[in-house]
Amino acid sequence: MSATLTLPLLDSTRPERFPNPRNALREPNGLLAFGGDLTPRRLLAAYSQGIFPWFNDDEPILWWSPDPRCVFHTAELHANRSLRRLLGRQRWRVTIDHAFREVVEACASPRPGQIGTWIIPAMVQAYVALHKTGHAHSVEVWDGERLVGGVYGVAVGRLFCGESMFSRESGGSKLALIALARLLRGWDFPLIDAQVTNPHLLSMGAVEYPRAQFLRVVAQLNHLPGQPGNWSEFTPQLLARLCDEGLVAGDAI
Repeated sequence: MSATLTLPLLDSTRPERFPNPRNALREPNGLLAFGGDLTPRRLLAAYSQGIFPWFNDDEPILWWSPDPRCVFHTAELHANRSLRRLLGRQRWRVTIDHAFREVVEACASPRPGQIGTWIIPAMVQAYVALHKTGHAHSVEVWDGERLVGGVYGVAVGRLFCGESMFSRESGGSKLALIALARLLRGWDFPLIDAQVTNPHLLSMGAVEYPRAQFLRVVAQLNHLPGQPGNWSEFTPQLLARLCDEGLVAGDAI
């Protein structure tokens, strides 16, 4: 006899209410609940509890909290020698919150070996709406007027919850991620949540936290004062820092 999968349905009238993420399924790893909506209020409630949405176009909204959790330490993200050589041949510049929708749509574009995308139009609209409230942010990497890399995610307290990143040129996403880490480190944001572990993230310096440890950290960081609002005004400050490290050219400032 096969087991019956019972999954909680979210209360449509209480967007802050989620099941305890410690009770998420082991298989599929981290699946917690379904239903609800993608309003800014519900999304912020989810991220503040270590939960995120992830679903395909033909599925209901699914909510996850996997074990283990993949994270980056903002103080430990550095450009290795090969990336520095690569960036030394480029004339790239970096901006913050300058092209949020474009970054999300680029992350949603098909990639080699990938069939479809989980960043469906409803997700794009949801995060654009969250960006307008000052809680979702992007870092963009440009070659002239061409967007060559970027990363976006959600800030809750002093935790940054990374959603996705992309590259159109080798090194584009890595520079975006390092730039994000430099910005966040200056504000005492210790972690970037990268959600689900994969070899590529680990090769970039990510580590794994057991879910129980991650949830404790989320609870602590969520209650610290964050940096709400549009971050574009901090672009010159970030560029100066990246220039000092030799990651962008001086004329990018």
